[in-house]
Amino acid sequence: MDILPIALQAYLDDHCDPEPEALQQLNRETHLKVLRPHMLSGNYQGRLLSFLSKMVAPKCILEIGTFTGYSAICLAEGLAEGGILHTIEVNREMEDIINSHFKLTNVENKIKLHFGQAEAIIADLQADIFDLVFIDADKKNNFTYFQLVFDKVRSGGLIIIDNVLWKGKVYGTEKDADTENIRKLNDHIAVDSRIEKLILPVRDGLLVIRKK
Repeated sequence: MDILPIALQAYLDDHCDPEPEALQQLNRETHLKVLRPHMLSGNYQGRLLSFLSKMVAPKCILEIGTFTGYSAICLAEGLAEGGILHTIEVNREMEDIINSHFKLTNVENKIKLHFGQAEAIIADLQADIFDLVFIDADKKNNFTYFQLVFDKVRSGGLIIIDNVLWKGKVYGTEKDADTENIRKLNDHIAVDSRIEKLILPVRDGLLVIRKK
C-alpha cells in the first residue's frame, strides 16, 4: 500500500520515532491472526497520527474504522486530560483483540468502542463537538462520512481521511467504482472553500483537512 519508493520509505522509517513496544505487539498479532493485516496503520503513519493529535490536544476524537485498534491507540496519545475517543468498527470479531490491546496500552478508559454501521452510530452519538476525526473505513462511503461529521467538527479542528491515493490509481487511468469514488471525494474537497487541505503521500495517502 505504500506510495513512496521502498528505499525512501525505509529511510523515513529509520528517522522517525521508534514504534512503542505495546504497538509492536499489536502489529505482530495483527499480522499473525487477522486477514488483510496491511490495513493496519503501521509505525510511520501511526507516529504521524499521534503527532497531529498531540498538536491539536483534542478533548473529543471520532475514528471511523477501528480495525485492530492501532490507529486509535496512536490518536489517544494526544488526548487532553479527561478527553475521549469514540471509535467505530463494523466487525465484532475484532472485539477481543481491540479490547486486549486497549488495556495493554492503558487507554481503555479514554476510548469508547462502538460496533455497528457508522452512519447510524454517528447520528446517535451523544458527544460534544469533535476536535479531530479520522476516517479509515469502507472507501465508497468516505464522502458520506465527511458530510456527516463536518458540522460536528469545531472550527480549527482536523478531519483526516486515509487511502486517498488508492495505490496510485486516482492519478492513473483506472475507472473502477472505488477509484472513481475516491477521485470524486478528492476533487470535491479540493474546491471546498470551508476548509484548508493537503494530501500527504504517507502509505496510501492521507488527506489532512482543517476546518476554517
